[in-house]
Amino acid sequence: MFDTVVVATDGSESAERAVTVALGLAGRFDATVHALYVVDAGEVAGSPPEAREDLETALRTAGAEALAFVDDHAGAVTTAVREGDPATEVIDYAGSVGADLVATGTRGRHGEHAFLLGSVAETVVRRAPMPVLTVRQLADEG
Repeated sequence: MFDTVVVATDGSESAERAVTVALGLAGRFDATVHALYVVDAGEVAGSPPEAREDLETALRTAGAEALAFVDDHAGAVTTAVREGDPATEVIDYAGSVGADLVATGTRGRHGEHAFLLGSVAETVVRRAPMPVLTVRQLADEG
Protein backbone atom coordinates (compact mmCIF):
# COMPACT_ATOMS: atom_id res chain seq x y z
CA MET A 1 0.00 0.00 0.00
CA PHE A 2 2.83 2.42 0.88
CA ASP A 3 6.19 2.18 -0.87
CA THR A 4 7.69 5.55 0.10
CA VAL A 5 6.99 7.49 3.29
CA VAL A 6 8.26 11.00 3.98
CA VAL A 7 8.47 12.05 7.61
CA ALA A 8 8.62 15.80 8.15
CA THR A 9 10.33 16.66 11.40
CA ASP A 10 11.29 19.80 13.28
CA GLY A 11 12.59 18.02 16.35
CA SER A 12 9.56 18.81 18.51
CA GLU A 13 7.95 16.18 20.75
CA SER A 14 4.98 16.03 18.40
CA ALA A 15 7.28 15.39 15.45
CA GLU A 16 9.14 12.69 17.38
CA ARG A 17 5.85 10.90 18.00
CA ALA A 18 5.01 11.22 14.29
CA VAL A 19 8.40 9.68 13.48
CA THR A 20 7.68 6.70 15.72
CA VAL A 21 4.21 6.15 14.22
CA ALA A 22 5.43 6.62 10.63
CA LEU A 23 8.35 4.23 11.09
CA GLY A 24 5.99 1.59 12.47
CA LEU A 25 3.68 2.03 9.51
CA ALA A 26 6.56 2.00 7.02
CA GLY A 27 7.86 -1.20 8.63
CA ARG A 28 4.52 -2.93 8.12
CA PHE A 29 4.62 -2.18 4.41
CA ASP A 30 8.40 -2.51 3.98
CA ALA A 31 8.38 1.09 2.70
CA THR A 32 11.35 3.30 2.01
CA VAL A 33 11.59 6.12 4.55
CA HIS A 34 12.74 9.68 3.91
CA ALA A 35 13.14 12.14 6.78
CA LEU A 36 13.02 15.84 5.99
CA TYR A 37 13.89 18.91 8.02
CA VAL A 38 13.20 22.37 6.60
CA VAL A 39 15.08 25.47 7.68
CA ASP A 40 12.33 28.10 7.69
CA ALA A 41 13.69 30.85 5.44
CA GLY A 42 10.92 33.20 6.57
CA GLU A 43 11.94 32.81 10.19
CA VAL A 44 15.54 33.58 9.31
CA ALA A 45 14.65 36.56 7.08
CA GLY A 46 12.30 37.95 9.74
CA SER A 47 14.98 38.03 12.41
CA PRO A 48 17.21 41.05 13.08
CA PRO A 49 20.04 41.19 10.51
CA GLU A 50 22.72 40.82 13.17
CA ALA A 51 21.10 37.58 14.41
CA ARG A 52 20.40 35.88 11.09
CA GLU A 53 23.61 33.92 10.78
CA ASP A 54 23.37 32.64 14.36
CA LEU A 55 19.69 31.75 13.91
CA GLU A 56 20.35 29.85 10.69
CA THR A 57 23.20 27.97 12.38
CA ALA A 58 20.92 27.13 15.33
CA LEU A 59 18.15 25.93 13.01
CA ARG A 60 20.56 23.76 11.03
CA THR A 61 21.90 22.28 14.28
CA ALA A 62 18.33 21.56 15.41
CA GLY A 63 17.71 19.94 12.03
CA ALA A 64 20.74 17.70 12.36
CA GLU A 65 19.52 16.61 15.80
CA ALA A 66 15.98 15.99 14.54
CA LEU A 67 17.25 13.88 11.63
CA ALA A 68 19.62 12.00 13.94
CA PHE A 69 16.59 11.04 16.05
CA VAL A 70 14.94 9.54 12.96
CA ASP A 71 18.14 7.80 11.89
CA ASP A 72 18.58 6.32 15.38
CA HIS A 73 15.06 4.85 15.30
CA ALA A 74 14.96 3.66 11.68
CA GLY A 75 16.55 0.63 10.11
CA ALA A 76 17.35 2.57 6.95
CA VAL A 77 16.39 6.14 6.17
CA THR A 78 17.32 8.82 3.67
CA THR A 79 17.64 12.22 5.31
CA ALA A 80 17.45 15.65 3.73
CA VAL A 81 17.59 19.28 4.76
CA ARG A 82 15.92 21.97 2.67
CA GLU A 83 15.52 25.70 3.12
CA GLY A 84 12.39 27.68 2.31
CA ASP A 85 8.74 27.69 3.29
CA PRO A 86 8.32 24.49 5.35
CA ALA A 87 4.94 23.40 3.93
CA THR A 88 6.00 24.04 0.34
CA GLU A 89 9.31 22.25 0.81
CA VAL A 90 7.64 19.21 2.43
CA ILE A 91 5.17 18.90 -0.44
CA ASP A 92 7.83 19.46 -3.12
CA TYR A 93 10.22 16.97 -1.52
CA ALA A 94 7.50 14.35 -1.15
CA GLY A 95 6.63 14.77 -4.81
CA SER A 96 10.25 14.54 -5.90
CA VAL A 97 10.75 11.17 -4.17
CA GLY A 98 7.36 9.80 -5.25
CA ALA A 99 6.00 9.58 -1.71
CA ASP A 100 2.81 7.63 -1.13
CA LEU A 101 2.42 9.21 2.32
CA VAL A 102 3.67 12.22 4.28
CA ALA A 103 3.71 11.97 8.08
CA THR A 104 3.96 14.99 10.35
CA GLY A 105 3.22 16.04 13.89
CA THR A 106 0.39 18.45 14.54
CA ARG A 107 2.30 20.83 16.80
CA GLY A 108 5.74 22.06 15.93
CA ARG A 109 8.35 24.16 17.64
CA HIS A 110 5.91 27.05 17.96
CA GLY A 111 3.54 24.98 20.11
CA GLU A 112 0.07 26.20 21.03
CA HIS A 113 0.44 29.45 19.09
CA ALA A 114 0.53 27.53 15.82
CA PHE A 115 -3.23 27.08 16.14
CA LEU A 116 -3.75 30.84 15.98
CA LEU A 117 -1.15 31.49 13.29
CA GLY A 118 -1.83 28.53 11.03
CA SER A 119 0.42 25.54 10.93
CA VAL A 120 2.71 23.71 8.56
CA ALA A 121 0.75 20.51 9.12
CA GLU A 122 -2.54 22.17 8.18
CA THR A 123 -1.06 23.62 4.99
CA VAL A 124 0.47 20.29 4.01
CA VAL A 125 -2.88 18.53 4.59
CA ARG A 126 -4.69 21.08 2.44
CA ARG A 127 -2.20 21.23 -0.43
CA ALA A 128 -0.43 17.87 -0.70
CA PRO A 129 -1.59 15.65 -3.56
CA MET A 130 -0.72 12.52 -1.58
CA PRO A 131 -2.22 11.31 1.72
CA VAL A 132 -0.95 13.04 4.86
CA LEU A 133 -0.85 11.33 8.24
CA THR A 134 -0.98 13.83 11.09
CA VAL A 135 0.01 12.49 14.47
CA ARG A 136 -1.14 14.43 17.47
CA GLN A 137 0.79 14.71 20.68
CA LEU A 138 -0.76 12.68 23.49
CA ALA A 139 -2.29 14.61 26.37
CA ASP A 140 0.22 13.34 28.93
CA GLU A 141 3.11 14.56 26.76
CA GLY A 142 2.45 18.23 27.43
